[in-house]
Amino acid sequence: MTTPPPIAEVMLAEAQAIAAAAQRLDVTHAQRAVDMLLACNGKVLVTGVGKSGLVAQKIAASLTSVGLMSVYLNPLDALHGDIGVVRDGDVIIMISNSGETTELLAVIPYVKKRDVRLLGILGKTKSAIGQRCDLALDASVEREASPIDQVPTSSTAVAMAIGDALTVAWMMAKGVSVNDFAMNHPAGSIGRRLTLMVRDLMIPLDKLIMINADARLPEVVDALTTQAIGAVLVKNAVDPAALGGIITDGDLRRALKRTPADGWGGLVARDLMTTTPIAVVSGMPAIEALTLMERNAKKAITVLPVIDEAKVVGMLRMHDLVQAGLS
Repeated sequence: MTTPPPIAEVMLAEAQAIAAAAQRLDVTHAQRAVDMLLACNGKVLVTGVGKSGLVAQKIAASLTSVGLMSVYLNPLDALHGDIGVVRDGDVIIMISNSGETTELLAVIPYVKKRDVRLLGILGKTKSAIGQRCDLALDASVEREASPIDQVPTSSTAVAMAIGDALTVAWMMAKGVSVNDFAMNHPAGSIGRRLTLMVRDLMIPLDKLIMINADARLPEVVDALTTQAIGAVLVKNAVDPAALGGIITDGDLRRALKRTPADGWGGLVARDLMTTTPIAVVSGMPAIEALTLMERNAKKAITVLPVIDEAKVVGMLRMHDLVQAGLS
């Protein structure tokens, strides 16, 4: 029975295959491949069969994620109607280790009836598929990283690496920024941090309670209890839409502590409130608001008023920022 190689040896074999392919890569062909993608007036369709098909799906997903419209085209389905997705100006990337994949060869005559460019990522560039492509990149390997040479390992790793290289080269040529990338990944950590604004997470004004500055202590306590977000806003005496101040749970406790118990009955909202609280605007990135809360040295801040053009528009809680995955 053959002893399986250690996992590290398999990984090193694949890494060596990628390094050899990189050294062997024709620089002129590589640049032409990137230029083909840059000149694409339509979309990129990536196709392959079996394990090469899975590599094709990953490459298509990577290209789409950085802003180049790309889809996986199943060659079997293409021959039964899906070829209708192909349009003039498209680029089709064909992935095959043998370069003789029957299903891909069957598709080529029909896609060539349209004004498309064919780019091959092939284990044998002088194969039947290679001869029919406008350009073929060499993805050959000496052997697979498996005792059974027919199991795709090094070959799929090399094809994937070439697809990744094309994706990154296109990104760099197009000047794709972190913000551009984030717009296509709103659910990811980077996307949330760069795309979520205060307005997306704040509690809007129509869901809030605002009390008058002369509201007595029972009304203040009732508002804090009913609202249950750790603070209540106080109206400005001159302009009710503006902010007069904010009363947090902490403000209430501190006011009661410094006031003799027999004086509690005379307390009103203006005696308890912070008149110049830290505030944010609705158009501020939510991550900046979180940083503002976390970096305040004077006291812990868990809620901020949101003010646009001197008008109160909402409240932002740290709880909602954390729930959005920003912490």
